Amino acid sequence: MKILVTGAAGFIGSHTAERLHAMGHEIVAIDNFSEYYDVSLKKMNAKTLADKGIEVQKIDLRTDDLSGIITEEISFVFHFAAQPGISATSTFEAYFSNNFQATQRMLDVLETLENKPFFVNIATSSIYGLHATLTEDEAPLPASWYGVTKLAAEQLVLAYTRRGLLEGTSLRLYSVYGPRERPDKLYTRLIGCGLNNKPFPLYEGSEKHLRSFTYVQDIVDGIVSVMDHTDVCNTEIFNLGTEEENTTATGIATVEDILGHRITVANKPPRPGDQSRTKANIDKARRLLNYNPQTGLKEGLEAQVAWFRENFM
Repeated sequence: MKILVTGAAGFIGSHTAERLHAMGHEIVAIDNFSEYYDVSLKKMNAKTLADKGIEVQKIDLRTDDLSGIITEEISFVFHFAAQPGISATSTFEAYFSNNFQATQRMLDVLETLENKPFFVNIATSSIYGLHATLTEDEAPLPASWYGVTKLAAEQLVLAYTRRGLLEGTSLRLYSVYGPRERPDKLYTRLIGCGLNNKPFPLYEGSEKHLRSFTYVQDIVDGIVSVMDHTDVCNTEIFNLGTEEENTTATGIATVEDILGHRITVANKPPRPGDQSRTKANIDKARRLLNYNPQTGLKEGLEAQVAWFRENFM
């Protein structure tokens, strides 16, 4: 099958494109190579994909012509492209244009097609708000511009599915980590500080935050499983993540154990909108998608440390 992956040079998008290609599918991979974080990492991911026969095209969903990308030949769309994370330097306009308007432009093109692909929207546990412990049927309470705009994009996609204009689903991902993790996220920063003997910036109180830290390949397992369950996925939302909870302090201690030394911490003021707890309720995904994440925190972090050493040391 021919599959479109947006945000394919990013963290989870690149892993998913790679997995789908290994499954024998033809991948149309696009990314706008945003400067939200160091573009060299995205270029490195793109080269990894290129070496495996996947070319990542530079396309901005907000401004470029999409008619040659979203075509009748596409069977699935996996939509990762977004303005990610919680950043004090990112404007609301950046979140809104990248998360909502870009999705709307894709749907505008899809609506013109006679044969429409199945649309897999990649959402986030940030939709739930400060305590992301809810089921898919409970009301979300987002507390950040990121969460608000991702919820809006999700509901836009699902509005199309409810009206029968499109078949699709939305997947809410929980605290993903592993090789290729963005440099602004916890473990890439932590490992970098630990290996380079630099102080790690820790937001006040965040060491007590509980997270469903989920290894990236376990997340990809859930994402690609949609392809075999489109009948039960259409119009539905699914949480994907591990049910195992760990504090940030435990994550830090685990990396220290792998590296064999302590990491100096530099305390920073608390970050507005940051979640105090995430715990993935995956009963629905287990039941309908046979989803069963297996990777423990130490095993996943050992793989991430090895990736960091290989690429940055």
